[in-house]
Amino acid sequence: MRKFFFLTLLVLLGLGHYAFAQTSIGFRGGYTSSSATYRITLGSFPRTVTGVEAQTYSFVLEQFFEKGAGAQIEFQYMTTGFSGTDTVNIGNETRFDYLKIPILSNFYLGNKGRFHIKLGPHVGYMLNARDISREMESDLVIPTYAQPGDEVNRLMYGLTGGVGVSKLFGRNTIQGEARFSYEFGRPEAQNRIFDLQFTQLEFSIAYLFMIIK
Repeated sequence: MRKFFFLTLLVLLGLGHYAFAQTSIGFRGGYTSSSATYRITLGSFPRTVTGVEAQTYSFVLEQFFEKGAGAQIEFQYMTTGFSGTDTVNIGNETRFDYLKIPILSNFYLGNKGRFHIKLGPHVGYMLNARDISREMESDLVIPTYAQPGDEVNRLMYGLTGGVGVSKLFGRNTIQGEARFSYEFGRPEAQNRIFDLQFTQLEFSIAYLFMIIK
């Protein structure tokens, strides 16, 4: 995983230098809301439970190429999970803390004030699993993930897309953005349920400073 991070960073920097790119670094912070869908067995009816809401933070490296295109990589701390409010999971809440790494292609329209679209894959690693509350046990409920004997699949991977606007002030850029992520990975590692997947909706503001012009 560590080798992948450094390799991706070197590739972006190399491409940026070759294409005479503008390189900016900065931070992004905001709010994320997740939702969860699970199936107990293969062929069972999908159930949807309320997700969790949390703050999210990222370190951003962005390359702006010619003709309104670019790319960026982020190192993002985010929280997802579920807060059961249906008839079988009521009172149960579990949260998962991740280091998430979106690798995005960026497309811009405009000059000083720009509209942008971002799309690409993400990978990540679970840092922590927390069972916040547990009031219901049944064959139909989502299992625990932070109790003795629980095992988790810590790898996350999926797709991330976003739209937003940005304003340039010399070497400084302010971005406002909304993102949607679909997660293909699942934390279940003991085959206690068939499937558990998450989506995330993010609203954030980023500040970037151009270090190479």
